[in-house]
Amino acid sequence: MRVYLAGPDVFLPEPLKIARAKQEICQAYGFVGLFPFDANLDLSNLSPFEMGIAIYTSNIELMDSCDLIIANMTPFRGPSMDVGTAFEMGYMAAQGKPLFGYTNDERFYTQRVTASAPGWDANGMSIESFEMADNLMLEGAIFTSGGVLMREQISSEFYYTELKVFETTVQSAAERLLY
Repeated sequence: MRVYLAGPDVFLPEPLKIARAKQEICQAYGFVGLFPFDANLDLSNLSPFEMGIAIYTSNIELMDSCDLIIANMTPFRGPSMDVGTAFEMGYMAAQGKPLFGYTNDERFYTQRVTASAPGWDANGMSIESFEMADNLMLEGAIFTSGGVLMREQISSEFYYTELKVFETTVQSAAERLLY
């Protein structure tokens, strides 16, 4: 089975290093892991907008070729996960493919949002309080697809590079889908 490896890993200083490590873990459990950079894209002579569209199209084609997604839901640039990864999860859910997720921050979303008063953010808007790692639509998509979300608190030093929780998630996917 082919796994789309989604997450903010593409923004790391050495994204291909983490991609190779994740692909090796996937292979050890019987999966073929595909990272967004696995497509051969020629971005030369394209405007920044055209590059963005080419990457989008390439990632859609890559997701279409995969059987499931494993998404890194570790908060990115704020209290919530990477917005592109959230889109990719929704795209795969719409196709009826299994979703698995993991986060290196075990806290609930409500614990990560800065509150001015219990249940209310600084703008006076209510904060989701469903004891979920992120927005209910994301965790709901994982649950209803038959997948799981794994959470563990990882030191900030290794917040985006620790793969222990990722491996536990891959193992869970293998147990549910391959064995």
